[in-house]
Amino acid sequence: MRVLITGAAGVIGTLMRPRLRREGRILRLLDVAPLPPAEPGEGVELVTGSVTDPETMARACADADALIHLGGISRESSWEAALEVNINGTQVVLDAARKAGVTRVVLASSNHAVGFRENGQAGETGLPADSSPRPDTFYGVSKAAIEALGSLYHSRFGMDVVCVRIGSCFERPPGVRGLSTWLSPDDAARLFEACLSCPAPGYRLIWGVSDNTRRAYSLAEAQALGYRSLDDAEKFAADYAGQPAPAGDTARYVGGPFCTTPLGRPN
Repeated sequence: MRVLITGAAGVIGTLMRPRLRREGRILRLLDVAPLPPAEPGEGVELVTGSVTDPETMARACADADALIHLGGISRESSWEAALEVNINGTQVVLDAARKAGVTRVVLASSNHAVGFRENGQAGETGLPADSSPRPDTFYGVSKAAIEALGSLYHSRFGMDVVCVRIGSCFERPPGVRGLSTWLSPDDAARLFEACLSCPAPGYRLIWGVSDNTRRAYSLAEAQALGYRSLDDAEKFAADYAGQPAPAGDTARYVGGPFCTTPLGRPN
């Protein structure tokens, strides 16, 4: 099985490279940035190029069985950049995958696609993963558009597309707010494995978070695909005991500080 991962030099792509290695699996890694060379026996193929380039993507998708699309701008940026890289780039990626016969696609969305949803409004079960978009930034708009493109390519062409609304995937939670939004790298690998192996998921929206004590998001949709979280950000809580808790709109809304970030200004 050959799995193409775009944005492989980014934070999540770097974390997934060793975690998604499997006997009999080839990871084809793509990024505009340099990637560490493949180690002997690693089962890795490297492609240098942009997700916005149709020729690069056609070459990258050839003979691929599945695609994990992590490539793009991961913070707030200008509207032009969000449009070109995240939205247009995803369309290029999906069309190349369609033409190459790739039928299983995982798209990296974000909590910022629903950033102006209120935390806790769904009660004990958490905010449903298929909540309609309420983006908090141009970045959030681009992620909502990515989800819409995934829906279109599923409905038009029958591709299985799973959109993962990722909270914050790092080695450790990024501050107090991260105790709610954290997706551990190991859980991220478990989640992507579920997305790749679930029989005929169709089109799905799921949350990409660990089973954190403080999480405000539903895991039911991801669990329906076979995901089981084994991590909880609460084990890091003591490390942030001296930090102030989020307040105001940062606490009220899913998008946290992105809800007050100036539009179009890199953060």
